[in-house]
Amino acid sequence: MRTRARTAGGDLAVTGRSAPRRRPDLTSHLFLLPAVALFTLFITVPALVGAVISLTDYVGYGEWEFIGLANYAVLFRDPNVLQSYAFTLGFSVVTVVLVNVVALALALGLNARIHLKTALRGVFFLPMVVSGIVIAFVFNYLFSSSLPALAGALGISWLQESLIANPDLAWVAVVLVTAWQAVPSALIIYLAGLLAVPEEVYEAAALDGASAWRQFRSVTLPLVAGYVVINTVLGFKNFLNAYDVIVGLTDGGPGTATRSVAMTIFTGFTSGDYAYQMANAVVFFVLTVVVSVLQLQIIRRRGVSL
Repeated sequence: MRTRARTAGGDLAVTGRSAPRRRPDLTSHLFLLPAVALFTLFITVPALVGAVISLTDYVGYGEWEFIGLANYAVLFRDPNVLQSYAFTLGFSVVTVVLVNVVALALALGLNARIHLKTALRGVFFLPMVVSGIVIAFVFNYLFSSSLPALAGALGISWLQESLIANPDLAWVAVVLVTAWQAVPSALIIYLAGLLAVPEEVYEAAALDGASAWRQFRSVTLPLVAGYVVINTVLGFKNFLNAYDVIVGLTDGGPGTATRSVAMTIFTGFTSGDYAYQMANAVVFFVLTVVVSVLQLQIIRRRGVSL
């Protein structure tokens, strides 16, 4: 260890030996090696190969040639691709808002002093353990048969036509089904946040004469704001990659009204647009990274840890 001593002339002198630098722990590096190798093999290498393929005219088989950025030039003028991006972004924003509002409302109810609270929590968590494609097929039947029949019996004319057959309303069905499946995971996070709020805070607010709405606005919401950020970030990331629910519910229809970016990419892979949709995948990857970075900046400003 270095020590400082003052010389006769008043100057400071450093004496003693410096402590040896700590050698890196090779054991920790060895434990990381399998994970890094698997990530490189199954994530990094395919991504690089895909980026190279996007610069070619490859159709999935046979010969190919490099064509530079031609796929990207066509991509940004393709109305079907632009429509899929518009639908995906709009659908993601609306679903995030709906999921957070419903999940927070349910969390407040399930956190209150009510009977059968544990049983109700189990009921609300059921959609989370059911496959998305199964949920989509069930709701497809409900929207196509049960709901129109019920609307006809009640005389509700605008619901007698299937929602998923209406180009202007099919997106509503997709949002509702996706939110129905996504609410339980957000609900768990909100329940954890509400349980972390001290009961004494509510007692003090009640003694000050705060109403239930004022307690929610001035006490509950600020204290669970970090959990709102977490649910927003996780939900938006998941909804950008929406695929299975859309395939089982509308198959991207009517026409291409509910076709997401992920569905457009996968459909193109099997229809001879391999390199073209690979370029689409690269653009979508860049967009996802940009959105993720912006969300991380928001998280850091809020001081929230995921």
